[in-house]
Amino acid sequence: MLVARSLVLFVLAAFAEIGGAWLIWQGWREHRGLWWIAAGVLALGVYGFVATFQPDANFGRILAAYGGVFVAGSLAWGVLVDGFRPDRWDLTGAAICLLGVAVIMYAPRGA
Repeated sequence: MLVARSLVLFVLAAFAEIGGAWLIWQGWREHRGLWWIAAGVLALGVYGFVATFQPDANFGRILAAYGGVFVAGSLAWGVLVDGFRPDRWDLTGAAICLLGVAVIMYAPRGA
């Protein structure tokens, strides 16, 4: 159950961070305006809180593992929202990152 909770929190964090950054990108680079930027800043603030709900108490471990989720999530966001088509090297890199997440977060540890 803790692993499932952790995975859901990683997905929520990725959605908030990547979505927030995308909103700021749209607001600034695509000239959609300050409301888009403000929504992005709010989403990034939500991301900052989501990680605090992870069951592991080690900030460094959570953030390090989340980096791998961010990489894979960014590629997925690009596919779903921007029409990006990753090549095999993008997908291989994302898979390696997610393997790193699994090792960092869910490998058995001694007491």
